[in-house]
Amino acid sequence: MQYNKSQLLLIYILIIPLSVKAAEMPSSVPLDIKNATTITSWKSSNTWSNYSNLRHTVKKPVSVIQPITSSIKANPANGKKLVANRKKGNCVACHILPDVSQPGNIGMNLSFIGAWNLPDQLLFNYIYDARIYNPNTVMPPWGAHNILTTDEIKDIVSYLKTLTIPVPLPQRRIPTNNVDNLDEFENPAMFELETGADLFIESCQKCHKNPEDKFAKWAVTMPKFEPRLNKIIGIEEFITRHAKATTNVKYLLQSEENLALTIYLRNLANGQKIAVDTSDTNTNLALKRGKTLTQRKIGQLNFACTDCHKKNSGKWIRGQYLKKLTNIIDHYPTYRSGKDAIWDINKRIQWCNLAARANDLPPDAAEYADIELYLTVESNGSELSVPGFGP
Repeated sequence: MQYNKSQLLLIYILIIPLSVKAAEMPSSVPLDIKNATTITSWKSSNTWSNYSNLRHTVKKPVSVIQPITSSIKANPANGKKLVANRKKGNCVACHILPDVSQPGNIGMNLSFIGAWNLPDQLLFNYIYDARIYNPNTVMPPWGAHNILTTDEIKDIVSYLKTLTIPVPLPQRRIPTNNVDNLDEFENPAMFELETGADLFIESCQKCHKNPEDKFAKWAVTMPKFEPRLNKIIGIEEFITRHAKATTNVKYLLQSEENLALTIYLRNLANGQKIAVDTSDTNTNLALKRGKTLTQRKIGQLNFACTDCHKKNSGKWIRGQYLKKLTNIIDHYPTYRSGKDAIWDINKRIQWCNLAARANDLPPDAAEYADIELYLTVESNGSELSVPGFGP
């Protein structure tokens, strides 16, 4: 069938907008867009405002070479302490060094660096600001970002110069999680299913009958773009805003009630494959922002998500195995045994901010939502299994 220009224009007007908005949150869904979704007095828990975070860029130019005019002869004993100090040098997080259990292997084996006869100026400046030599390095600018003093760097250089005997790479097995995350005797988060079901009956069932059918696939289509807020929202924020609008209850982000309802709704979709639609313009733009944010260097340590979970995935930071960015989202919220707490994905991103020594953002930050979208799309096709269990 042939169409004239007027008919084609009408088809474009009527059909294209429907497909463009197919992935967005329907405007008919009641949402509270005025009240806070978390504590109204939210304030970042950190004081690293002099460094970039996921919202603000603080320019920290690459240093120039610091001249070292004579051989460095400082305190190697203090240098040995600094390379293992988690708040200072912490070189063993990424490098193999002697007398250390579970060293990392992101960086080169430094256990015999003293036999390389490297110039003191090179050793000093590589620690002071490795970006001088490699703009894409994952090594923090220890001196330039005021983590180590000049004298402390000299102590580390003096220690490194004493190392001449290589230490072999420790043999490690890729960790496997043998815990059945859906067994309530093994995963404490499973007990929140009952709490979530009770909350659903109390607050949701009047409008949403047969949740096992109605929400059998909903969770694997989230998050979505919400035009009224001009941002992506995940299930956690949706619960907060929808519950407030419909029943006037407060299920604030990261509260026990919010986590329980999130676990319940995601659990209903367990076994379904993640299938987030990114066909509309706004979702696509958010997806690109999310990917960019995972590549952004932040904090005093100057880390990006991809430094650990792309460039060095499959390696170790001390005793922690670094996973890829894919297949992270399919088990959140998750019980973290090491923290004895249930975390949603935003809590996990906040914690990574702290690890990079960057100011974190409120749980409902648009930046976290964009990253959640990116991580979810990266996991498209993987099966949901909530709640998760991990270290």
